[in-house]
Formats: sequence, structure tokens, C-alpha cells
Amino acid sequence: MEIHKKGEYSYIDEGSGEPLVLLHGLFGALSNWEGVVNKFSKDYRVLIPLLPIYDMPIKQAGLGALTDFVEGFVEQEGLEQMTLIGNSLGGHVALIYTLRHPEQVNRLVLTGSSGLFENTMGGSFPKRGSYDYIQERVAYTFYDPKTATKELVDEVFETTKSIPKCMRIVAIAKSAQRHNMREEIKKITAPTLLVWGLNDTITPPMVAHEFDKLIPNTTLKFIDKCCHAPMMEHPEIFNNYLDDWLKNTELVTTA
Repeated sequence: MEIHKKGEYSYIDEGSGEPLVLLHGLFGALSNWEGVVNKFSKDYRVLIPLLPIYDMPIKQAGLGALTDFVEGFVEQEGLEQMTLIGNSLGGHVALIYTLRHPEQVNRLVLTGSSGLFENTMGGSFPKRGSYDYIQERVAYTFYDPKTATKELVDEVFETTKSIPKCMRIVAIAKSAQRHNMREEIKKITAPTLLVWGLNDTITPPMVAHEFDKLIPNTTLKFIDKCCHAPMMEHPEIFNNYLDDWLKNTELVTTA
């Protein structure tokens, strides 16, 4: 996957056709979506902006500024009538964006999304300098600890060695915990796919059921032996659910 740079944005842009915009989580990276890019870039234009979680001004670190960032990216790329897909914190940003711009979002996909309830390692200051602690917390987000590769743990460990980055992580995590969207999401009209790990420890299955109850037009799919990042842990099952749903879901178009 080639990373493009334009203005303040670093992003993946593969394929052509209807845009699928993918939003990663708090400790996420562009590589989290590799399986989705490989499959769907054959038929869609797949875009993944790198969210400025570690770089934004500390006073702005929160969901509002992240959503503003996505707005700017969508405008820069001239995107319309897109499918917005978010994991974890990225799902939370996707929900806010969808409510701000219902005319832009044809379809919404949430997987392990925050917005109602989550247990998060970002809620308190991450232990700096403890590799074992970081390894344990990264593994906690996956059903099979082997999914937490050394490369992934090293990446998070390097991030948490920086005090300014840790401060931003905590600020954003607290912003997410404060921003409960129970009432707001009842207004979402876009068809919404929920793909959840049955063994999710961060946003447990009850959260998926709650989203299913509150958002008017939903399809809920669970994946067994799967935790917080279905598109990484079971990419084939995730992709099959997404592919079937995209093919069988009518687009919401605005006059």
C-alpha cells in the first residue's frame, strides 16, 4: 500500500469507483485495513486517512478536531456519496461525521466502535517504559495473543515512550468516554452494518446489541473467537460480511 501525501494529509488511496473511507482506532494504523484494501480496491476506491492522533495540538485533542480533520480530507479529495467504515475510535468519529453530513454518507460500517461504552487503555496514563505492560495491553485487544505481533507491540511501545503523545492519547480517550451518543445516533438514517467480535473485551457484544437497537437501519454480524479488530483477526470473514452487505444494500441517495 502506497502512502500519499497532500497538504496536511497522509493517506492510502487505492482503486476506483464508489469511495470506501476507512477510519482506524486510537492505537491503529493504516496497515490495520490491509485485508480490506487488498479485496475491495478491485471494485471500489478505498481511502484511509492517517488520523493526527499524535500530532494535533494538545488543547484540541479530541473527537471534534478528529472529525474536523476527516471533513477536510473528504473536501480535499472531492468525495461524495461514500461508505464510511470505522473501527474503535474511528467508528466514533464516523458516527459524528455521519450526523454532521448525512447527505455525504450512503452507508455506515462500525466494527468494535466506541460511542456508547468502552474499556480502554487510553483512559489512564499508559505506563511508559514498560514493554511487558504494553505487550499485555496490545494482546488484550485480540482473541489470539499471537495477532499482537512484535512489530505491532514495538510500534505502540515507541509511541508511549513520548510524553506528548501519551498526553494526546489520554485526552482523546477521555473525550471519547465523555461523548456518549445514545440519543444522537437514533437520527442516523444511513444503512449501517455492525461487525463485532463475540469476544470483544473493549466494546463487548452488549455494545453491538445496543447500537443495533438505537440506530434505525442496521444489520448485525458477530464473529466468534474474535476480539476488538475483526478486520485484522478474521479478515476473510469480515470481508465476506462487508462484501455481501455492500452488494445487497441499496444506496441512500439525496435529491
